[in-house]
Amino acid sequence: MPPRIPQASHRHASPSGPWPWTDLAEEKLYEWEIPDDQDADTKAEPWSNYPAKTFPNWTRSRVERSGIGNVMRSNSKLTSCRIYHIDVRDNGQFSSLAENTVKDESKSKSEFWGMMQKRPEGVRVRALFIENLSGNVLQMLGTRYNIEPFFFSSSLNWIPSRYQEDVQVNQGDHITVTLTFLRTMPNPMTVPASPESGFSPKPISRAGTATIDTQAPLTLRSCDRTLFIDILAIHMVRRKDSSTIISYHPTSEWKSTSAQYLHSKVKFAGQSVYWGTIFKQSDDPTFVFLCMLWYALYAWDEALESLYSHICWLEARVLITNDIHLTRELHIIRASLLHYASLLEDFRKTVLFIQNTPNPAMKEHTDFEKSTELMDRECNTLQSEIERLEKSRKMQEMRLKNVMDLAFSSVNLQDSRDMQRLTEAALRDSAAMKQISYLTMVFLPATFVATAFGMNIKEVAPDTSGRLSHYFASALPLTAVTVWIMLALHTKLHHGQDNPETSFVRQLSWPLDSFMRLFVQKKKRLNDMV
Repeated sequence: MPPRIPQASHRHASPSGPWPWTDLAEEKLYEWEIPDDQDADTKAEPWSNYPAKTFPNWTRSRVERSGIGNVMRSNSKLTSCRIYHIDVRDNGQFSSLAENTVKDESKSKSEFWGMMQKRPEGVRVRALFIENLSGNVLQMLGTRYNIEPFFFSSSLNWIPSRYQEDVQVNQGDHITVTLTFLRTMPNPMTVPASPESGFSPKPISRAGTATIDTQAPLTLRSCDRTLFIDILAIHMVRRKDSSTIISYHPTSEWKSTSAQYLHSKVKFAGQSVYWGTIFKQSDDPTFVFLCMLWYALYAWDEALESLYSHICWLEARVLITNDIHLTRELHIIRASLLHYASLLEDFRKTVLFIQNTPNPAMKEHTDFEKSTELMDRECNTLQSEIERLEKSRKMQEMRLKNVMDLAFSSVNLQDSRDMQRLTEAALRDSAAMKQISYLTMVFLPATFVATAFGMNIKEVAPDTSGRLSHYFASALPLTAVTVWIMLALHTKLHHGQDNPETSFVRQLSWPLDSFMRLFVQKKKRLNDMV
């Protein structure tokens, strides 16, 4: 199963924050650690001082806390970092380059660095899909394209974000979108892996939890599928001459969309008649960025369809049986639906952000107005689809509430039937006890006579010394004391209510209290008569 995604720390997602990855509890914010290029310990590679050289407020402690430090130390652990390329030419044609594998070797790193420095003529935008991100590739990308480290920290920690930076009029800018979305896949615990899914069917035991965790994967027993959170982390460098799109993909343990799979999806989008026409009509590279957001929409649609089928299956189960254990699953699904509402709202705001953030490099372009019109149209279409998804989510939430009400009604009805049967059984037991009481009353006189004649008193057995008066002298006081204590313990009879704080001595004085109440009441009546 995919692991639980981290809890998002939104305060660490925006480059507007002046204290990257610093909490209020820290007394010491940061120390400037600007590296010296002439330092003997400095590596020969030009990218080795990223991010401290370009962003000096990202000190060693900040880099470690953000998770970038772990990636930088992973060069010896990861065998290779795979990069898939797509070039979009000025005529709107898509071409896929050979896959690059960057290993922790000088030759491999130098080849990838040289490839990033050179780009053929006539390439409008180059998209890089990166999997198994290594420290060297991270530093090379950050150095070559001057990427704010917040992109890498937000991607590594699954923090949703969207922002624009480094805006240069008529030159370009940087835009970053880190979007978490819902996706479905076959349950890896039961279904073998497929080449497209990119996950392993190896079973992983998961301990039960007493809380409802909306960040954890949700298993749908009816269709044997799993709903989990996926991530779309994209950084785009928009430039007047040629733009660059960087798509980050987590390691395979997250079961997220692989770089190869999204690369093929974007490549096939270039072959679409509708989108191919858009790429030919407009030179704005943002349309390639917008095209990638449709992948999240497709994933949402498939996930909600699977969830709808599961809710219908639960409805049938509730109608057939009144199992109380189904209510826990219903509550978990409803909590997940509430969480999905915030994810859909983030999706909508992301599309709105793309629509309201025009490319500065297109300001003086001849078809700027036409590109803006096309962008508004496509963004509005995408937002209408997101609105449809939100309506579907609300419908499922209301239908789930109806199922929960039905489940509770069925359980209450069954409880009422069980209580009725218990009441009938209690009445039968009472009737049996009444018969036993009648039977006891029949034998009570004979038992008393047998006990009286069995006493060793002089009136019955002349050879004994005891007398009947001795018997009454012992029995009557003990009976009186027993009756006294029994009535004293019933405080409600003497004090008007059950008072657990009433002392035992006060309870024993009930005859005196009763006499005093009678005396006070009689005196009050006499005064009223006067």
